Amino acid sequence: MQQVFEQFLSYLKLERGVSPTTLSSYRQDLGIFERFLIRHDLTDLSGLKPLHIREFLQWLRDTQRSPSTIARKLAVVRSLFKFLEGQRWVSYNPTAFIETPRLWRRLPETLRLSEVEGLLSSVQREGLGLRDWAMLEILYGAGLRVSELIGLDLQDVNQQAAFVRCMGKGNKERLVPLGRCALQALKCYLEQGRPQLLSRRASVEALFVNRWGRRLTRQRVWQLLRFYAAKAGTGKAIHPHTLRHSFATHLLERGADLRTVQELLGHVDISTTQRYTHVDRARLKAVHARHHPRP
Repeated sequence: MQQVFEQFLSYLKLERGVSPTTLSSYRQDLGIFERFLIRHDLTDLSGLKPLHIREFLQWLRDTQRSPSTIARKLAVVRSLFKFLEGQRWVSYNPTAFIETPRLWRRLPETLRLSEVEGLLSSVQREGLGLRDWAMLEILYGAGLRVSELIGLDLQDVNQQAAFVRCMGKGNKERLVPLGRCALQALKCYLEQGRPQLLSRRASVEALFVNRWGRRLTRQRVWQLLRFYAAKAGTGKAIHPHTLRHSFATHLLERGADLRTVQELLGHVDISTTQRYTHVDRARLKAVHARHHPRP
């Protein structure tokens, strides 16, 4: 069974071109599915029935997994059996008629413009702060995912043309413009901050590096963002995607059209971008309720 899983993961990597982050998530979900199968003495994948898949979903519910987590794990198992069918290793897909758990559609959490300004103002403009300032300006100013941010190399930034080239989900490349504030922070980092961090290393491609001259990790970006959020006193549990959500919401609030925001975010399906219109509507309702004489 482990060998089958590894072949499936190789297929995702080589033929589907999924990102390392997605591949890691698939591996973890398959590990959970494998533990369930072993616990129930189900070692033959070709012998699984819909009943077994429903028992797996119930087992996940019993372990207090959220509906969104259960839905993601079902999607992974469903992809696995589609792969096995395509390879003719199974003649029947037990997930074919299993319904995905219904999900509440949650609105993305965003920051007000004043909160973004406070967050950025909390960063010192010297030493490592130059790197962090540029990093946060680009996260918000370009709406990048954290994986896209840490994957940036020097050659991906064109200061003269004011754009950054990033590799999104599914290895899809896109160009995102950089505003004046992001360009200023990036210029200071490249001229003053980054050379100091690379004093011990001759040549490093990564744009954002740590104090040892190595590429920043996702975990470190999360830690830094939480540190500055606490320093700014936002009172919110901010993560990198919060800045991406804020980027999209603030553009729509100021009149940007949905198709443009979709392209900037790198969304394949415009319905993914449309959820930000709900955030804007919620803001309008709040303003109406606060200011109308008869709310």
